[in-house]
Amino acid sequence: MLFFIILILTFAGGYFLPWWVVAIAAFLPALFIGKTPAKSFFAGFSAVFIVWAAMALCKSIPNDNMLAKRVATLMQLPNWILLLIVTAVIGGLVGGMSALSGVLVKRAFAKK
Repeated sequence: MLFFIILILTFAGGYFLPWWVVAIAAFLPALFIGKTPAKSFFAGFSAVFIVWAAMALCKSIPNDNMLAKRVATLMQLPNWILLLIVTAVIGGLVGGMSALSGVLVKRAFAKK
């Protein structure tokens, strides 16, 4: 459930808002419905990873990956696919750490 909520919020915010909105989109659902830190991290990581990879492909494929190839060359990567993976991993880490923060804040303020 947490995975799908983060996926939808990240996808919706990805078109209209800045990149850092994925942190908010992962933090808030994990704050309210996150169960464990590990599950929240992996839900945030995988949801943002998938959305960022899909959005990068949707932007790159129509122009025959020209910009992605040039940026990969600039960053000394062997091909544009590795650039796509690095981009998705960075986004996934932002989402995963944000979801982890959300569930840990929830635990910190929980009454015992």
